Amino acid sequence: MDGRGSIAPAVSSGLMTAKNDARQVDDGTGGADPKYAELRRRLVEVSDIGAASAVLSWDQTTYMPPGGSGARGRQLATLGRLAHERFTDDAIGHLLDDLRPYEESLSPQSDEASLIRVTRRDYEKAVRVPASFVAEDRAHGAASYDAWVAARPANDFRAVQPFLEKTLDLSLQYAGFFPGYAHVADPLIDDSDPGVTAAEVRRVFDELRGHLVPLVRAITGQLVADDACLRQHYPEQAQWAAGVEAIRLFGYDFERGRQDKSAHPYTTRFAHGDVRITTRVNEHDLRECLFATLHEAGHGLYEQGVAPPLDATPLGSGASSGVHESQSRLWENRVGRSRGFWTFFYPRLQSHFPAQLGSVPLDTFYRAINKVERSLIRVEADEVTYNLHIMIRFGLELDLLEGGLAVKDLPEAWNERYRSDLGITPPDDRDGVLQDVHWYTGRIGGLFQGYTLGNILGAQFFDAAVAEQPDIPAQIERGELNSLLTWLQERLYRHGRKLTTPELVEGITGGPLRSEPLVRYLTRKYGELYELG
Repeated sequence: MDGRGSIAPAVSSGLMTAKNDARQVDDGTGGADPKYAELRRRLVEVSDIGAASAVLSWDQTTYMPPGGSGARGRQLATLGRLAHERFTDDAIGHLLDDLRPYEESLSPQSDEASLIRVTRRDYEKAVRVPASFVAEDRAHGAASYDAWVAARPANDFRAVQPFLEKTLDLSLQYAGFFPGYAHVADPLIDDSDPGVTAAEVRRVFDELRGHLVPLVRAITGQLVADDACLRQHYPEQAQWAAGVEAIRLFGYDFERGRQDKSAHPYTTRFAHGDVRITTRVNEHDLRECLFATLHEAGHGLYEQGVAPPLDATPLGSGASSGVHESQSRLWENRVGRSRGFWTFFYPRLQSHFPAQLGSVPLDTFYRAINKVERSLIRVEADEVTYNLHIMIRFGLELDLLEGGLAVKDLPEAWNERYRSDLGITPPDDRDGVLQDVHWYTGRIGGLFQGYTLGNILGAQFFDAAVAEQPDIPAQIERGELNSLLTWLQERLYRHGRKLTTPELVEGITGGPLRSEPLVRYLTRKYGELYELG
């Protein structure tokens, strides 16, 4: 989930949707314990404040005039503080205590028991964080984002350095609210990937790196694929139309969503009936807009697939950063970069760009969109090297949090990691340390590991889908994607946050998180493309 924290709560769009959502919330409390109904009522109020905040954040990245930036930071700080105060109210704590017998009388997988359980976990974390800190953090995030939007095109790291130094300080303060951790990054990681620790991420990354580095070396020792067909002039309007056609085919529901432009693509959820995505356009490289659109549509499909009765509660969004990224990467790569998908969709893409692609064979196009190279930009990286980009960022985050790296030295450290790990050095900070928005929205730590965890999980989930429905690859080749989407909706999406990541993985795959399916997929696909034997 690329972007500003990527997934945010939000508000419903349109009177009919708002009425439907209200009816769904009422239905979720019918016949329940009166204290449960009161808890849910309070949680809906907190969700609505968060939704209003998400609308303002979305507006800031899409349509807000530059003059609104100062007030926007104040508005987001106010709403963040109000939502935090409402959620950490002693009354919610008392309700959670009083509801223990009711919870224990229910099936653990019921909506009611799950809501109490997940809310208790969130509440016990939230009460440790002062509302004043939340307000300061939100205001700083908005100001830092505006500084980054100006600094990146200007290649001016020094302009955002003081913002990033404050971000680091706030991140350390936040970790300090949760004493007893094994590593300072653990509380930050736990926010986006509950239960995951820095030590576990390091272990998984080291294991995966051992497979990826030899594969990258073997591939880059071959002749590189010719991607000149992708680096022509592609008018923005036609790129937009092609991307929309593709994600409609995926199943993204434009009656409950929309797409807009932003400096960095992301997905935001306002309500079950309003899940929005953004993308960006490079008129001289077809890949940037196309695959950002497919990626964010994967996030959007997940959010649109959460069961409606869970809306406006702590259960009403994706399970974790890693699970969310499993869906964006699954739809972007396992579907969107597959030969089967392009066997069906390539003629449609050619119809949008007859002058650019009309005479380009499918094989040439397929090899171009799967070109493996040592590159600078994470969001444009191929499937094989992508995780090395994540490992670089995760390592730098740990160095910053541990105190071994100062913010002022971050550009030099970034460039050195790219030289040593990928054999390429950024020519400037714009395509180096400034390229990702994540550190410039108010948090260092816990943001990047989800991408690689998502790649691993996406491979496991896709293999499980094909094991149960072997015709899925043939259906993709015919442009029939509903079976895959329906399988994911039933097995994964509808649960929202009811199940933890380990529970989802065990239930869907029959085992724990494993990197072997991803390694097997990459080795097979790129071994064939590059004739590695």
